[in-house]
Formats: sequence, structure tokens, C-alpha cells
Amino acid sequence: MFKKWMLSTMTLLVALCLAIPALAAEQKGDLDARYRDDDADLTADLPLDSKEWKDPDTLVFADAPLEDVAEYKTIYADFLEFMAQKTGKKVEYRVLETNSGGIEDMRSGRLHVSSFSTGATCYAVNLAGYVPIAVKGNEKSFQGYQLIVLVKSDSPIQELSDLKGKKVAHTSPTSNSGHIAPLALFPQEGITPGEDYEIVFSGNHEKSIMGVGNGDYEAACVGSSLFERVVAGGDVNEADYRIVWESSTFPTSSFGYAHDLHPDLVKKIKEAFFEYRFTPAMVKAFGGMDRFSPITYLRDERVARLVASAGGEKFDEAGLKAMAEAENKALKAGNGSTGN
Repeated sequence: MFKKWMLSTMTLLVALCLAIPALAAEQKGDLDARYRDDDADLTADLPLDSKEWKDPDTLVFADAPLEDVAEYKTIYADFLEFMAQKTGKKVEYRVLETNSGGIEDMRSGRLHVSSFSTGATCYAVNLAGYVPIAVKGNEKSFQGYQLIVLVKSDSPIQELSDLKGKKVAHTSPTSNSGHIAPLALFPQEGITPGEDYEIVFSGNHEKSIMGVGNGDYEAACVGSSLFERVVAGGDVNEADYRIVWESSTFPTSSFGYAHDLHPDLVKKIKEAFFEYRFTPAMVKAFGGMDRFSPITYLRDERVARLVASAGGEKFDEAGLKAMAEAENKALKAGNGSTGN
């Protein structure tokens, strides 16, 4: 296990070294021209003109796209009531079909507080003025996940090199563990996605997992936390699968707010996040996590940014357009959300 961890860590370090040329540029950030970043924290500053500060009567909250929207709307109900009490606002839960749709909603002012998947967080920061402040966590640390390569337990595939010539499920172009991280990390292991094996986009992690179990794909790149969730839900038998490779830890989906909210309102939103403790239903749904743990985009999302950069990802308008096209294609195919 220690040897496996060391290899995964070394692989990530190599990918980060490849991204070193991007570090100097990152200090300035890649925010859209409409935003300022005078404090150099890589997120949009509050507008200088107080007339541009938003203080809506109703706060619109959305979670990252999920497979079971109705279930999670119920799970979040207690937290949203707590936020309503702290802010003195009505809080409305909005369903996000896609991350790209959520980004458009936030930069147009229709969405005020939201969660975005790891792979979409950087787009939301650069293009929508999103300010991440939290991830799910506990008293000791915040929740993270690994990119894992999953195969059937009786598969002849034993290591990454065995993926050559195979059909491998990725979730979507916007997913960190489901696509971006494999593009960045696998070449350092001697295998290049899309060249050494065929990439098939499933649409979401659950469909990738199910597809491996059903024999539709010979392997799948998924987030470990999402595999654990599917197993815990009884949808698959863990013994039917085997992990042949895993990465170091990435933070899970982030939570944050629109940069142009009134600073007094932002203070109350932060209090709501960091004073709240999860209900038993939330603890169960979120893998034993019991609170929102504070993060900063500059520090805690850096690994995800650099892995994406090493994989050629650019969090700009062209990338957002490609994301929207991929997500809409997945929706039309009935593949649902993308997750981590």
C-alpha cells in the first residue's frame, strides 16, 4: 500500500513539475476582463462601486449537478433553512442540470450561492466571479477523493499499461477525476488517453461504474468518493470491482458565492456555512462528513488547477463553450450529471 501511495504521489508531482511554467502566470490569475483581483487571491474582488453590490430579497442556492435531484433537495432543506435564518432572506433551491448552466446563471446574477464540481470550479471562478469558500469536511480535515481506475474483479487488466487498445469510460470533458486528471497524469505512467486507448464519454460516474459492471467498458476513470457512494447505496457490489490505479487526493466539489454580493450579506452567508452542523441524513449522504470546512481557492484548489493546466485545460470562454456542448450532448443522451 505504501509503495502504491508513493507511486501515485510521484506521478502527481511529475505532473505538477510539467505545469511549472504556468505558475508565474497564475500569480496574475486568468479572470475575465470584467473582474478585478487587487489582492491577488485569484478570485474576483468586490466591485469598487457600492451601487453594484447585490442584496437580493431571495438568495438562490444550487448544488453541483446530481443524479438524484429530489433526494438532495430534501437533504439540503435544513441547511437552507439555517441560511435563511442567518441572512434574513428567503433561500430558494435551484436545480442545476449542468455546471455550464450554473456558471451562466451566476455571472448573469440569477444564482447567488452554489456548489460546483472540482472540474468546473476554475471555470466558475474565472468566468462567473465565483468565490469558493468551503468543501464538505469534518473536525480534522476536508473531504477529498482520488481518481481511480476501475475494472471488473475478474478482468485481466492489472495496471495502467494494460489499458492499451481497450475501451475506457471517461465521464465528461468537465470532470476532474473523470477526464481532466487522466489526461494530465496517465502520460507520466506511459499511457496517453485517446491515443493508447479509446475514450468513451458515459455522462456521469454512476454510468461509468455500471458500464464496467455490465461489460460496456473494460475500465473506467471515476472519483473514489462517487464509487463509494454508489456502493453504499446498494447499486453495485464492491466485490465485483477492482481498483488498478489511484491518484493522490483532490478536494471535492466547492461551495461559494457570487463576488458582487453585499459584504454584509457575504458575512452572514459565511457564518451560515461555518456554524452549521450536518443533520444525520447529510452525514450519511456525505460519507461521514459533518460540516463545511473553510478553504481558499489560492491554496486548496491549486493541485486541481495545476493538474488541469498540465493536461492542457484552459478555463476560458472557449473551454466553457466546449463544456456546455459536451454537457448538453450528455443530457440529450440521457446521461445526467458529471460530478467530480
